[in-house]
Amino acid sequence: MWLGLSLFYVGAVLFLNGLWMLGKIADKEIWVINIFTGVVSLCIGLASIFGPAADAASVKSGALTLLFAFTYLWVAFNRFSGADGRGLGWFSLFVAITAVPVAVDTLAGAQTGLDWWMGINWAAWAVLWALFFALLALKKPIERMTGWLCIVQGVLTGWVPGYLILAGKLV
Repeated sequence: MWLGLSLFYVGAVLFLNGLWMLGKIADKEIWVINIFTGVVSLCIGLASIFGPAADAASVKSGALTLLFAFTYLWVAFNRFSGADGRGLGWFSLFVAITAVPVAVDTLAGAQTGLDWWMGINWAAWAVLWALFFALLALKKPIERMTGWLCIVQGVLTGWVPGYLILAGKLV
């Protein structure tokens, strides 16, 4: 259920961050969902790593979950601090590069529909984080495209699978 909870709020934050990048939500508001999702993801990641049933698989899952947590917490921090986002952009490059072998490994070992979906999700997230790198660190004028991709990925890689997992319809 950790995965469903995490994906559900990742869907919400990606959807809303996409709207924010398109100018539909103000800077002074967007931090709320980023802090909430960042803290939820942080708790899930830490519970997976340090919980009583922690094993190699849960530590790996927790480490990957923390990539999301720190992304959203960093977005919120930038809204408070007025930072230009370059640091987050470079972190996004690190995450994009990390997500590629995660996608490949997940797809190579896929046995269930959820495994296949997660492998495709990791590939999609690699692209999105690469766009964040280009937008924030390289200052490329791709905010509109990145915003729309955030919205689409929020729905397809987070919100829908998160809800289906929580509802017991995707296992």
